[in-house]
Amino acid sequence: MKPGRRKFLLVAASAVASPAISRIARADAYPTRPVHLIVPVPPAGTFDIVARLAAQPLSQRLGQQIVIDNRGGAGTNIGTAAVAHATPDGYTLLLSGSPGAINATLYTDLDFSFARDLTPVASIERAPLIMVVNPTFPAKSVPDFIAYAKANPGKINMGSGGVGSTGHVAGELFNLMTDIKMAHVPYRGEAPSVTDVIAGQIQVMFSTPGSVVSFVRAGTLRALAVTGAKRMDILPDVPAIAETVPGYEAVSWAGISAPAKTPADIVDKLNQETNAVLADPALQARYAEFGAKVMTGSPADFKTFIAAEIEKWAKVVKFAGLKPE
Repeated sequence: MKPGRRKFLLVAASAVASPAISRIARADAYPTRPVHLIVPVPPAGTFDIVARLAAQPLSQRLGQQIVIDNRGGAGTNIGTAAVAHATPDGYTLLLSGSPGAINATLYTDLDFSFARDLTPVASIERAPLIMVVNPTFPAKSVPDFIAYAKANPGKINMGSGGVGSTGHVAGELFNLMTDIKMAHVPYRGEAPSVTDVIAGQIQVMFSTPGSVVSFVRAGTLRALAVTGAKRMDILPDVPAIAETVPGYEAVSWAGISAPAKTPADIVDKLNQETNAVLADPALQARYAEFGAKVMTGSPADFKTFIAAEIEKWAKVVKFAGLKPE
């Protein structure tokens, strides 16, 4: 082979290999400074706890601190927008969740797209809600509740933590699939809604487990059902709504997303390390304390899940004619 030909082939091979080598080197080096995980709700709630439980072991695996940055407001849209518009370098991440999938169609004037401007990185957990009533309420089961609602139109008030909250749309999905009509009473957060169910001011709500399990166990609330496809380990005697209404499922969930166009090698590294963290039985047990189960998978799996959630809640938003507060 002529020297010129040999030199040309070596240069060509080097050009082909260099992007792959660059990607590997970048993934190996990342991260070189702290990573900010924006949590789009105030501190101390269940969503915030989900982030903090995962952040500490993930920091250890990455060798850099995961800094929790709470940016609540506008139904999670403020924090979500901050990540959607951030530099796609892997140093600004979002704890994404069910509110983002609901807001994708609930709000028509957002300056970002939950589906297009964010890259799904890794799912973390999913948890059903619990359908609870005051113990004096006549219905003691989901079939009883549906029969009562149909016999007493307009007499059931459903509380929630706000318009478009996961509990609200879970109740509207129940309306849709059972052909009943509960009147929605929005509150500024779940806690005051729970208080009014206990007091008998409203009749029902679909609540996160962390807000109501202690009251169910104390007998101050009655759990009629859970909203997952199956029963919950922490309330094994409480049926799933799906046992009466086939196909019904409404869950809260959380995962990590990054700005669109974040390099694939960084996304893959974050996904692998997050899945490794979630494999720890001790962490799984912590999530189980508030009714959540870890949800692992690839970035593609998480993207498919989010797309299905956006599609589901778009139908409910349209059915109920929901508008943001």
